[in-house]
Amino acid sequence: MAEEILVQRSKDILGGTPVFSGTRVPVQTLITYLEEGDTLDEFLDDFPAVSREHAIKVLEKMKDHFLTQVYESAA
Repeated sequence: MAEEILVQRSKDILGGTPVFSGTRVPVQTLITYLEEGDTLDEFLDDFPAVSREHAIKVLEKMKDHFLTQVYESAA
């Protein structure tokens, strides 16, 4: 089974900014909302083109990517 495309990047859509696939909503916008203390629901209310399921899948993918990276010890 092919992996679902959650994020896309095209020079024809917002100059290549990564967006939620099928939308023109930048993934960075979700990150910014969360950094500023807004909730996922607030983001979804402001960007109805993105479903809750889609946003959660993107966040999970980002988490998985972050947690599988190899990091140098701080010691």
